[in-house]
Amino acid sequence: MSAQLDSTPRYRRMVPVDLDAVMAIEKVIYPHPWTRGNFADSLVAGYHCWMMEVAGEIIGYAVVAIAVGEAHLLNISIASARQRRGYGRELLAFLLKLARDYKAEKMFLEVRPSNTSGLALYVGSDFRVIGRRRGYYPDGGKPEDAIVMELKLA
Repeated sequence: MSAQLDSTPRYRRMVPVDLDAVMAIEKVIYPHPWTRGNFADSLVAGYHCWMMEVAGEIIGYAVVAIAVGEAHLLNISIASARQRRGYGRELLAFLLKLARDYKAEKMFLEVRPSNTSGLALYVGSDFRVIGRRRGYYPDGGKPEDAIVMELKLA
């Protein structure tokens, strides 16, 4: 098997047994990570929870809520050792196709202003800024705002 094939991402639905791996990544890449309960609740709620694997290794995951013609990207994450290799863009493209397949006309998301790589990914994927949520992200004693972004899918 060639190295090219080994680096091809594969997607599958997240299941409860994945939460240890998800939390291991989450705790490394975020100063204020989602809790295990946030992911478990997302699974129970029936959100679209996906795992990204390369050569059998979990390298990323995402959570998207899709309803009534809209998708809301709640979490998209790539393991720190795999960042800056195009996997985030690949995972986002997968999620955009998923949302379109479910007839969503728009996708929304929130992103920290300090998350410059996330902002670059979203702007490069044609998301546009539509608002700001003051104090949305906890950050110790000083919460950080969220930039609200939208992409028209239809």
